Amino acid sequence: MRHGLKVVNFFHFKMIPVYITMRPTPLPWLPVLSHIAPPHPCQKEATKLLAKIRRNDGLPLHADIENHPAARLPSRHPVWLDVPREEVSALDEWCNEWLGTDVINQSLVDDPTALPPGFNLPRHLWANLNHFRTGQGQCAANLSRWHKIPDPSCSCGTAKQTMSHIVNDCPLSRFPGGLTTLHLAGDEAVKWLGMQCKQ
Repeated sequence: MRHGLKVVNFFHFKMIPVYITMRPTPLPWLPVLSHIAPPHPCQKEATKLLAKIRRNDGLPLHADIENHPAARLPSRHPVWLDVPREEVSALDEWCNEWLGTDVINQSLVDDPTALPPGFNLPRHLWANLNHFRTGQGQCAANLSRWHKIPDPSCSCGTAKQTMSHIVNDCPLSRFPGGLTTLHLAGDEAVKWLGMQCKQ
């Protein structure tokens, strides 16, 4: 029993740096930054395809869809039980969902289905750009929240150094044009991101 507690404590203290360095990206941002539609609009698009199959008796799939097996697990919701809404496409649904979310810096992206600017940047620059877009990165406020440093203040004297403060307000590091210009990932933005990666 005692040996088991030693093993648990050993792994707990070894995993603390892993927990601390994790930076959770807000969920609505993930499909936008990866340029992959979220699953539920895609499932609704699949139900429209099933509706077309149901209307065509000559397709071999028609019998399989009409005579489907009974749902055995109450937690499952098979796609053939959905009634499709014909007037809305998956991409339109994704756009409506994105515009309806209340996520940090949501105003940067008008159309979540479009490829985000800077998508083809080298990984370290792309990741750094996304840290500023999502507000999740290595700033004093987050490092303090993750218990890496005790003080959340900025070196410029501001009480709380956030990702937004670094790019928009800090006299030591701000980017000309702020986050809205940085989001476009132009040449100057890429140079600035490169300098931020070195700090």
